[in-house]
Amino acid sequence: MAPMPPLIRALCVLLLAPLLGAPAERLPTPDPLRAAGWQKGGWPAIKPATFEALPDGGLRITGVGQGSFVWRSVTKADACLFWRWRVDQGPPPTPLDRKGGDDRAIAITVGFDGWPPDAGFFQKAQFTMAQSMAGDHRLPRSMIAYVWGGTGQEPRPFSNPYVAGLGKVHVLRAANAPRQQWFDEKIDLGRDWRAAFRGSTVPPVLEIMVGTDVDDTKARLDARIERIRFAPC
Repeated sequence: MAPMPPLIRALCVLLLAPLLGAPAERLPTPDPLRAAGWQKGGWPAIKPATFEALPDGGLRITGVGQGSFVWRSVTKADACLFWRWRVDQGPPPTPLDRKGGDDRAIAITVGFDGWPPDAGFFQKAQFTMAQSMAGDHRLPRSMIAYVWGGTGQEPRPFSNPYVAGLGKVHVLRAANAPRQQWFDEKIDLGRDWRAAFRGSTVPPVLEIMVGTDVDDTKARLDARIERIRFAPC
């Protein structure tokens, strides 16, 4: 097989970085994370944060000016996603609906195995190239991210500026939300997918990702998320 042209390879890297479960770099996964079902990934030229496995599949994320993520496959998902999270240290408010400087303490992203109804030829072609780079790891075709970070003034939801219409973002807790305090979340995934993509048939959940990105502000990070589970609404 002929080598992939540099321009196409660069495009694929840009696509792979934000796509759920499709890291631009596959990183070594510590045994405790792997035992809990997680795999680790990151982005070129960004030092990865530290992910520590906690009971019940929870995670503690620490670092300074770093960014990376973990993901795991989902074989069965009920209609609602529940979790609780807290941020003890994190970045200041930054606008998340634009590229550059868009730091967030923590985000949980749900990847779905189905296209948005208005996905076009160009988006699907981009996805096909990304999938070819990911090999046998099936990538989500639409995704919704729930974020602790941002200014709180961003639209809800807004289009993920990195994934060409295939992703939406909800700011659940702005960066100035109370620190050192647990918050419980309950998300109706079907409702949010239909509202985000204006579709009637909600595709099955493929995988979830938990990530952080504080490389622009060089902020110190200490955040936790736990009790991640799917259950009836």
